[in-house]
Amino acid sequence: MKAFREAVEANDLQAIEALLSEDVVFRSPAVFTPYEGKAAAMHILRNVIEVFENFHYVTEAGSPDSPDSVLVFEAEVDGKKLTGCDILHVGPDGLIDDFMVMVRPLNGLMALATAMRERLTAPGAGH
Repeated sequence: MKAFREAVEANDLQAIEALLSEDVVFRSPAVFTPYEGKAAAMHILRNVIEVFENFHYVTEAGSPDSPDSVLVFEAEVDGKKLTGCDILHVGPDGLIDDFMVMVRPLNGLMALATAMRERLTAPGAGH
């Protein structure tokens, strides 16, 4: 989804939020239970944007008329290189209603999970 990619690459949190459905389901690579709702998804995205270093998308898959697209990215977390993908589904209203993130290799995922856990469990980290 070109609009989402452009918003992320511009670090434009308002544009990212505008592309999410109110009832979006965000599926993290590090936790089993999905995060439900725009507020929860934005809380995660605000933090992950700060955790990722040298983040950039490397490719995009999916036809423009398909409700599904995949954005492959590379980044670093705490010196660990990782590759991941954002798997997006757009609902009938044109907004992202399902957002799943996959990350590899395991040491990159573990660094990401540790960094996010520290941020999300710190005092005052509630959403």
